[in-house]
Amino acid sequence: MRLLIVGTLGGQLTTATKIAMERGASVTHAPGTPEAMKVLRSGQGADLLMVDVNEDIGQLVELTERERIHVPLVACGLGTDARAAVSAIRAGAKEYIPLPPDPELIAAVLAAVTEEREDLIYRDAAMASVIKLAEQVAPSDASVLITGESGSGKEVISRFLHSKSNRADKPFISINCAAIPEHLLESELFGHEKGAFTGAVARRVGKFEEANGGTLMLDEISEMDVRLQAKLLRAIQERVIDRVGGSRPVPVDIRIIATSNRDLAEEVRAGTFREDLLYRLNVVNLKLPALRERPADILELASHFVEIYAKANGTKPLPISQEGRQLLLANQWKGNVRELENTMHRAVLLSSGAEIDADAIRMPDGSPIAMGAGQQTAARAAHAAEAASRNMVGRTVADVERDLILDTLDHCLGNRTHAAKILGISIRTLRNKLNLYTKEGVEVPGPGEARAGTADA
Repeated sequence: MRLLIVGTLGGQLTTATKIAMERGASVTHAPGTPEAMKVLRSGQGADLLMVDVNEDIGQLVELTERERIHVPLVACGLGTDARAAVSAIRAGAKEYIPLPPDPELIAAVLAAVTEEREDLIYRDAAMASVIKLAEQVAPSDASVLITGESGSGKEVISRFLHSKSNRADKPFISINCAAIPEHLLESELFGHEKGAFTGAVARRVGKFEEANGGTLMLDEISEMDVRLQAKLLRAIQERVIDRVGGSRPVPVDIRIIATSNRDLAEEVRAGTFREDLLYRLNVVNLKLPALRERPADILELASHFVEIYAKANGTKPLPISQEGRQLLLANQWKGNVRELENTMHRAVLLSSGAEIDADAIRMPDGSPIAMGAGQQTAARAAHAAEAASRNMVGRTVADVERDLILDTLDHCLGNRTHAAKILGISIRTLRNKLNLYTKEGVEVPGPGEARAGTADA
């Protein structure tokens, strides 16, 4: 956690610094806006700006936006001056902290910044296998390519890799290659010298240098222009970069994590992605399953988001009703974890009873999420699988797996295809398992059947 304090904080600079450092933050001071911008351009970077309310917050926000430096800003001022607080928020501050600083409030602000996107919540076996591989490769410096649909959690896994690496105490820097215009991305990655192009008012260190010693995440790398891919390849191979307008190479020591929601092998065949760069990036490939392919994670994540947004809105977290759980399990979640998070945020706001019921789980426009007969069957099966997975302590893996497969098959009325989809395994694997159980003398339901005494009411 890197904290940049701008100004004197009304004479409370030492106290605020001490509190922040006790909470594990590294602290840099800047007397005013010019010095703060110099720090931000230099590559030291910051995860949070804590700015004296007497500074020109509007100007600082404008300068950071103009130079595409994305960092949250909180204002600090003596006492509880309502006018100063309102002015700071209007100027672009995310929060106003009264001085003298309260240790718990400072700790909460730092925690909100550092933990915002770092929660790794999973229970499904499909996701557990990905995490296991991530833990194995995290200590190395090998490049990692993370693939998966949009919203499936690629940045969360990237941060997890960094946190488990030997570079965990160094910067984690991310850049979205799809969000920055092509003519600016080179400067964002490699930096530029003063006067290198129109608008280059000062030397600016790029993401490579800012991440020096740590990890650089290149988000949606498939969107990068082929010409720039060549320069990226050289940087990875030779561990040096050239600033735009620079006259000498700059050495860097970083670990690269790249993400994509596209099939890069297909992009290579289409001529939009360099094959040699793919080989450099794809030392290890972590393939994130879509949320619909890991049903045991749905309710776990839903409850997690309820906790987060109930706290954010000052309300008590409510349990999710049986009907609500079935509805969540039945949805396809084409937007993956991001869509589920937004849905549960809405549900927290719309709930009025003792539980979050199906009526509170709605689309963004307020319309209900429809669930057809086929989805209801899938919901019952997924719910059975999720419930069964909670009752595993004291049993062998083989026993738990057999019961989970057979219970899921029961609730699908013997439909092998539905059961395989819910379990996240291939139909061939399922049939092999069922043949084994039959040889062991275990009753296996046929299509349209359920085992005696186990059919749903």
